[in-house]
Amino acid sequence: MNFNEYPIESLMYITNRPDIVFTHGKGSWLYDNNGKRYLDFIQGWAVNSLGHCNDGMLEALNTQAKLLLNPSPAFYNEPMARLAGLLTQHSCFDKVFFANSGAEANEGAIKLARKWGKKFKDGAFEIITFDHSFHGRTLATMSASGKPGWDTIYAPQVPGFPKADLNDIASVEKLINAKTVAVMLEPIQGEGGVIPATREFMQQLRELTKKHNLLLIVDEVQSGCGRAGTLFAYELSGIEPDIMTLGKGIGGGVPLAALLSKKEIAVFEAGDQGGTYNGNPLMTAVGYSVISQLTAPGFLEGVRERGEYLRARLLELSEERGFNGERGEGLLRALLLGKDIGNQIVEKAREMQPDGVLLNAARPNLLRFMPALNVTTEEIDQMMAMLRSVLDSL
Repeated sequence: MNFNEYPIESLMYITNRPDIVFTHGKGSWLYDNNGKRYLDFIQGWAVNSLGHCNDGMLEALNTQAKLLLNPSPAFYNEPMARLAGLLTQHSCFDKVFFANSGAEANEGAIKLARKWGKKFKDGAFEIITFDHSFHGRTLATMSASGKPGWDTIYAPQVPGFPKADLNDIASVEKLINAKTVAVMLEPIQGEGGVIPATREFMQQLRELTKKHNLLLIVDEVQSGCGRAGTLFAYELSGIEPDIMTLGKGIGGGVPLAALLSKKEIAVFEAGDQGGTYNGNPLMTAVGYSVISQLTAPGFLEGVRERGEYLRARLLELSEERGFNGERGEGLLRALLLGKDIGNQIVEKAREMQPDGVLLNAARPNLLRFMPALNVTTEEIDQMMAMLRSVLDSL
């Protein structure tokens, strides 16, 4: 079908999109309406944790679709309970609330922290967040985010989110006052340019929050579900947060997210939290398949190995081309270009013939890599060869 035959004029404008329509995908490859294929190192912005159309996910989706779609969140359903049990079994948390997007999970975390502050900390409500952080696109999560310019788009902001500097514990400590209830951060700032919180900083943050009786909230919407090489990124620092949010990779491509907490923090009362589609069996059945595959013996070890392989190849390229190195954890990595050519590379890589490659420039001076967690070393080599070809053409 020709691109002009699609009724794209009916879609509301939100961003610039290329004149292609993706029609199908499998594993690390996407195909457009012209039959051209693309090696996908974006994977829906770290969403497709097991690549496109994973067999286990499809089986779970098809089986559940014939049984029950949505009995209402006012009732228990089997996949919801099974997935909640799997998540608490493999984490330090005791309670799970399911949602549909990372922003919704983060909104829930903010509500839960404020509810806890109302009950146990004299109404404390402020949550310290960080410059360059990204927590979602609702009004509250945009206010919590430290993305430049977001304080004016839909002003006035929701109050109560003072900003500290990542990896600077003194900047956090000076913001703490009687109104402070929690500190919230991404263990790896994804949209900010793949900037990891150091192990030392995470440990200092846990000590500081315990000292002041504050909650520690980790937003693992992008860094969780195997992306960092461990099931959850907080494990890298050997700490236990009070609250965690998941999104993106937990559904492997379907709309699913989760808010997890320790049992003593789970203080919602009837009517405080909900959602029409939250915890529906169709999505949670898929999530159960995803988490089951991620926790299968050897899977996360493979993610770490492929993450190290990608890291080594990016460092080689950086040395070869005079770039500024790379950073990240697991299979969430960035190549630091040292100059603002990221967007040019992304466009040229997509337009390559006969095959394109899908890359992302989270910042103009870097490329962000978010391949499927089961990407092969051969596909990494293929991507690197295609990237070199693009760089040669600049």
